[in-house]
Amino acid sequence: MRPSDYKLLIFDWDGTLADSIGRIVEAMHVASERSGFQLRDDLAVKGIIGLGLPEAIRTLYPDISDSELIAFREHYADHYIASEAVPSPLFEGVVESMQAFRAEGYHLAVATGKARRGLDRVLNAHGWADYFDITRAADETASKPHPLMLEQILAHCEVRPEQALMVGDSSFDLQMARNAGMDSVAVSYGAQSIESLKLFEPRLAIDHFSELHAWLSQPA
Repeated sequence: MRPSDYKLLIFDWDGTLADSIGRIVEAMHVASERSGFQLRDDLAVKGIIGLGLPEAIRTLYPDISDSELIAFREHYADHYIASEAVPSPLFEGVVESMQAFRAEGYHLAVATGKARRGLDRVLNAHGWADYFDITRAADETASKPHPLMLEQILAHCEVRPEQALMVGDSSFDLQMARNAGMDSVAVSYGAQSIESLKLFEPRLAIDHFSELHAWLSQPA
């Protein structure tokens, strides 16, 4: 595939479009303390960002009971929502690049580990409630890296997998793209190291969001 052949761009949210990783890590630590669990280090928490919240918690704490999981999720949500009274900012270059993608006729979508309530909250906060062709959240479909949310996006946009590109900062994003038969782009500034992401053979690895638009704009 040439960069100019893609028709659909799908973005992870946390760590790809929004600079929110620090708040997620902090909220997970607070929830662990309030739930009486031993804290995991920052690297371990970053390693589960991208999963749906229940899957993320169970990865960190495999022996957690169902009732403990419910309480843990509530502690996490309480702290994270409070910290998001001022929404996490979008990374530099995101707004300008997304405007260019829209003007150039791309289908645009979000595939996130957030819950629908959380995704709608941040989309509204940034004035993007109706910005994307479709958005999919982890609590309304299968969690990454299962390809279901990408398959639903492809069906909605009537685009073939080879015409779509998944952009993300975690192994779950890139594995999900691979599972769906589509290409991916890895960003180096999010939750996981670019070295770990390159193991999934993304078409491109970027250090700044605007590099994506420059690459897609290359002559055929």
